[in-house]
Amino acid sequence: MKKGRLEAFSDAVLAIILTIMVLEMKAPEDTTIASLLPIIPVFLSYVLSFIYIAIYWINHHHLFQITENVSTSVLWANMHLLFWLSLIPFTTSWMGENHLEAIPVAFYGGVLLMSAVAYRILELTLVRLNKNEEVVINIFGQGRKEKISLVIYFIAIPLAFVHIAISIVCYIVVTLLWILPNREVEKGFVNRKIEE
Repeated sequence: MKKGRLEAFSDAVLAIILTIMVLEMKAPEDTTIASLLPIIPVFLSYVLSFIYIAIYWINHHHLFQITENVSTSVLWANMHLLFWLSLIPFTTSWMGENHLEAIPVAFYGGVLLMSAVAYRILELTLVRLNKNEEVVINIFGQGRKEKISLVIYFIAIPLAFVHIAISIVCYIVVTLLWILPNREVEKGFVNRKIEE
């Protein structure tokens, strides 16, 4: 199967997710700087979630630039990922509107955890489908960043009930882990171009 429709649909869903998140932020009615203070948690939640969606979009893009084939199982794995990502606007709003209370912060972490699990399932489905392509297996077969992220989420979710700030720092650590470029992906693009 060709991957073009999957990529286009995924891009559209992620664009809608970002749009919903920004529309959830309500501007204060007052025009003073002091009126912005109550919405700082909402804005910070939005920034964190925007970065997460950007990371998923970039990595999704890389994943499908390196792989050639898709199947029905890949389509379902991708829909599974999009389902969890589509919950990010809700959890972002809930967390921000409630000024980073424990249950919304933990629930946010749960959605991030399930998004990470869904992304890993998508990667493994693509690796299994493209088992003859060494580049795909070398880059996405190990899943080191994914495993580290999952461990951090498993730590951060219960921490939300003990110390919210540490839980949020854990979520930020995951973003920093993923913002760092993956040199293997860049090499994979170069190797694929050489082969072609």
